[in-house]
Amino acid sequence: MQNQSSDLSSLPARAGGALRLAVVGSGVMGSGIAQIAALAGVDVLLHDARDGAAAQAVERLGQTLEALAGKGKLTQEAAQAARARLTAVQALADLKDCDVVVEAIVENLDAKRALFRELESLVRPDCVLATNTSSLSVTAIAAGLQRPQRVAGFHFFNPVPLMKIVEAVDGLLTDPAVTEFLLALGRRCGHTAVRAKDTPGFIVNHAGRGYGTEALRLLAEGVAEFHQIDRILRDTAGFKLGPFELLDLTALDVSHPVMESIYHQYYEEPRFRPQPLTRQMLAAGLVGRKAGRGFYRYADGKQESFDEPAAPAARPARVWVSKAWPAGYERAVALLRALGAILDEGDRPAGDSLCIVTPLGLDVTTCCVRQGLDPARTVGLDVLFDTRRRRVVATSPATSPAARAEAHGLLASDGTPVSIIRDSTGLVAARVVATIVNIASEIAQQRIAAPADIDRAVTLGLGYPHGPLAWGDQLGAATVLQVLEELQASTGDPRYRPSPWLRRRAQLGLSLLTDEA
Repeated sequence: MQNQSSDLSSLPARAGGALRLAVVGSGVMGSGIAQIAALAGVDVLLHDARDGAAAQAVERLGQTLEALAGKGKLTQEAAQAARARLTAVQALADLKDCDVVVEAIVENLDAKRALFRELESLVRPDCVLATNTSSLSVTAIAAGLQRPQRVAGFHFFNPVPLMKIVEAVDGLLTDPAVTEFLLALGRRCGHTAVRAKDTPGFIVNHAGRGYGTEALRLLAEGVAEFHQIDRILRDTAGFKLGPFELLDLTALDVSHPVMESIYHQYYEEPRFRPQPLTRQMLAAGLVGRKAGRGFYRYADGKQESFDEPAAPAARPARVWVSKAWPAGYERAVALLRALGAILDEGDRPAGDSLCIVTPLGLDVTTCCVRQGLDPARTVGLDVLFDTRRRRVVATSPATSPAARAEAHGLLASDGTPVSIIRDSTGLVAARVVATIVNIASEIAQQRIAAPADIDRAVTLGLGYPHGPLAWGDQLGAATVLQVLEELQASTGDPRYRPSPWLRRRAQLGLSLLTDEA
C-alpha cells in the first residue's frame, strides 16, 4: 500500500467511471445504499460482522430487484445486471481494493471509530471512508485516524431507494475533493445530493426541529388538542401529516432521543427545546403506532378518528372586520361575502355586530386591547393560510359563547369544517411555519448549507409542501419577521428570536434564498 497514491484531488472526476464500493452493515440502510449503487453501475461489496448477514442481504436484494422488474419498474436486463454487481464478503480485508467504503453500522461513536481505524489499515490511501451517520459528528468519527481528510458524511434517508436525497457532510478535516466525489456519486445513484457542514442534525434533521417542537409547545399551552393541531396544519398549511401523526409514525423511542440530542448538542438552544410530555409518554411506553398507542390510539393498524364538531345554527346579524392588517381585511371580507354575510362597513363596529380580527403574529386579546374592541363579541380568523379546506377561529378568554357560536355557524355554513382554538399569539399555522422558516434561515446564516440546498433537502427529506426559505418568501419575509417578533415580545421566550438572515432580508426586501456574493 505504500506505493499507492494518497492524492485525493482526482476523486471527483473518478465518480462517474468504474468504481468498487463497499458497504459495511447490511441492515435496512446498508442494503438500500447497496441497491441504488448497483443499479447505478457500481460494483458493490457488502460486509456485515454478523455471520451470514451480508449473504442474506444480497439474496434479499436479488429478490427485490426481481420484484421491481416484475412490476415493470426495471427491465429484466437491468435487474440482472445490478444483481451481478452485488457480492457478499466475509472479511474486512476483502475491501482492500475499494474506491469508497460506506459505513452503515449501529449509531454508536465508539463502534464507528473502531471500524474506521481497522479500515484505515486495510484500504488504499486514496480510498474514501464515508459514514452514513444521522446524528454523530463526522469530525469525531474521523478523530485519531492517520488520514482524517478522507472521511466524510454520506447521510441517506430511509427507505434509501425512495428518499431521493443524500447529505454529503464535510468534517473539519475533510478534503473538499472527498465531498465533491460523494456529491457526484450521490447524483450518479439518482439522488439529489446536497453539501452540509458537520453540525448536529446536518440539514434535514436540523431543519425538522421546528415542526414537532412548536406543535408540542402549542399543545402544552392548551391552545388546541393534538388532533386539532394536526388537522389545522394539514388542511391550511398543506403538510402531508400532522406533527402528532408524524411523531406516532416515527415513534417516540426514536424521535424523542433525537430531540434531546440536538437540543443538548447545541448547548440548550431554546429553538430546539423539547417538551416534558414526550419524555413522559416514552416512559409510559406510549411511543406511537407500533405500540398501538401514542398521541392517537391504533386498532389493527388503523388510527382512531375524531368527529368534527357540529356547526351551530347561530348566525350573526352583521359582521365587522378590522382593517388593522389591510391584506387580512381583504381576504376575510372576500370569504365572508362568499358566505353571504351582511357586512358592517363602519369605521367602528355597531353594537350588534360580530367583530372579526385577523391577527398577524398577535393574539385576539392584544387585538382587542390595541383596537379598543369589545372582547365579548370579538373572534380571530386565520387568513394567512388556506381557508378552502378548513377555517381556524380563535377566541379570547372574554369571547362570549354566543359570539363563538355565531362565528362558527357562519364560517361553516358552506360545509367547510371550522376549528375553534384558544387564544394564541400567532394562532397555530403561523407559529409553526414561522418557526420552521426561522430555523432554516439560521442554517443559512451559519453557512451549514447553501440556501437552495436547504430547501431541496427539506422538501425531499421531510416532505414539506414548500422549501422553508421559499415558503418564507411566499408569505413575505417581513410577515414572518413580524410573527416572530410578536411571539418573542408576548412570551419573552428566546426560542422566537428572529435569525439575522431573516431580519436583514426582510428589511432589505430580499428573497430568503438570496446569498451574499
